[in-house]
Amino acid sequence: MTPLPVFVLLSLVCFCKSDDRLTPAKPLNAGDKLVSSGGVFALGFFTPANSTADSYIGIWYNKIPERTYVWVANRDNPIKNGSSGKLVVSSNSDLVLSDSQGHTLWTTTNNFTSATTGTAAILLDPGNLVIRLPNGTDVWQSFHYPTDTALPDMVLPLSTNDGILRRLVAWRGPDDPASSDYSMGGDSSSDLQVVIWNGTRPYWRRSAWDGSLVSALYQSITGFIVTETIVDRGGELYMTFTVSEGSPSMRMMLDYKGTFKFLVWNSNSSSWEAFIEHPSPICERYAYCGPFGYCDATETVPKCNCLSGFEPDGVNFSKGCRRKEDLKCGKDNNFSTLRGMKTPDKFLYVKNRSFDQCTEECSRNCSCSAYAYANLKNERAYANLKNGSGDADQSRCLIWLGGLVDTGKFHDGGGENLYLRLASSTVDKESNVLKIILPIVAGLLILASICLVWICKSRGKRRIKEIKNKHTRQHLQNSKLNELENESIDLPYICFEDIVTAIDNFSDYKMLGKGGFGKVYKMQQEILCLIGLPGSR
Repeated sequence: MTPLPVFVLLSLVCFCKSDDRLTPAKPLNAGDKLVSSGGVFALGFFTPANSTADSYIGIWYNKIPERTYVWVANRDNPIKNGSSGKLVVSSNSDLVLSDSQGHTLWTTTNNFTSATTGTAAILLDPGNLVIRLPNGTDVWQSFHYPTDTALPDMVLPLSTNDGILRRLVAWRGPDDPASSDYSMGGDSSSDLQVVIWNGTRPYWRRSAWDGSLVSALYQSITGFIVTETIVDRGGELYMTFTVSEGSPSMRMMLDYKGTFKFLVWNSNSSSWEAFIEHPSPICERYAYCGPFGYCDATETVPKCNCLSGFEPDGVNFSKGCRRKEDLKCGKDNNFSTLRGMKTPDKFLYVKNRSFDQCTEECSRNCSCSAYAYANLKNERAYANLKNGSGDADQSRCLIWLGGLVDTGKFHDGGGENLYLRLASSTVDKESNVLKIILPIVAGLLILASICLVWICKSRGKRRIKEIKNKHTRQHLQNSKLNELENESIDLPYICFEDIVTAIDNFSDYKMLGKGGFGKVYKMQQEILCLIGLPGSR
């Protein structure tokens, strides 16, 4: 084969390298697209289906037939009226999107002011678009500015030192990438939970972080493993998720209806399938069951119930539940342990407490209605202990003052213990009810067992008797009567009632004798009868 000229090979290499990146000398124009080195994701201009002629710069799955966008740059400032756009790497290492009239529609801000040659914007296989300096430093990345989707290895902040939290923001509609009122991310008032907002109002809330650094979910049908990790970086908490090698494409998204979904691509049906959705069921919506009510997912059809010691405050749960007996400050109160619970919202986070100290914190405050406790063995705590920088706080004591809102009970063994404050008499009544009910139930079970044994024995005896009678009849059929029948001697048919009459109800004076097979009676018709008796041989 004739070898290719060296300059041709060099040009091919340059072409391949430029396929996943932009440089100041190579902008992205309408109709162009970048493709990551492994062909997983693509970046380019697009116009949503069933929409206007507005166009956007976005990233989508390159190998999935159903066009699925995971990031949009200019979602709130589209290219209007069919105008063509251009995406370039500027001299100060920023990405700049402009229309055909030269108006800047979107730009990155990486605060890198020095002019640098060799800077490139590169689309990576995880779906991350980065601006990379010649020394390999990434000064900007799209993973830090998500739209409605989180991808594996993307880091989502739960708390930051500057108080600025970046959230997932849903599309306004199925074909409208503009920002909607629904958003999801860390709660600025607490670094322990994730919330979906509808505007400024909570729509769904995840239970407060229980201290687990790593949690895993195994999907038995496809065999993939999803791992969620909490990372502590100098007091800032971040959440990220990874998937096992060879897993199908997966993503987390907040859809335009405000529903959080964990989706996996099913290549057999060529569609995205959700294996996690929130809020689902409807009682998972924020504070849906009212104060002291909770969404009970252990029911066949999840519904609102009242916490132990409470009853509905009205015909429905719009007002929640009320205490069956009021607390009395200064009087003895007890705590009822509720297991597998989603911790309520609006808690007071008390640090550096043992379990007993957490209990005492709630006991001595008449306004305290419940508490929860967990160990927080985070990386920073271990690092502080290892470096000798002081005692690390490894506890999480949560205290609730007043009403408990947005509580739930999990069906899959998740959740944690919630210690609910009740009047002593209420706890005593519930304890007494259990003391009464449990012996009754135990007694009924014992009685049912005795009856079952008796029935089985009775059936067994009846069965044995039937078998003996069957054997007797078979023996009689095979006796001398059959021999006489073989000699063609006619025998009259006589029923049992006739036999009883003929032998005068088994009278002794009709008995001729008895032998191994029973007694022999004489009938008026001069017919001999053998009556089998129990125990005859």
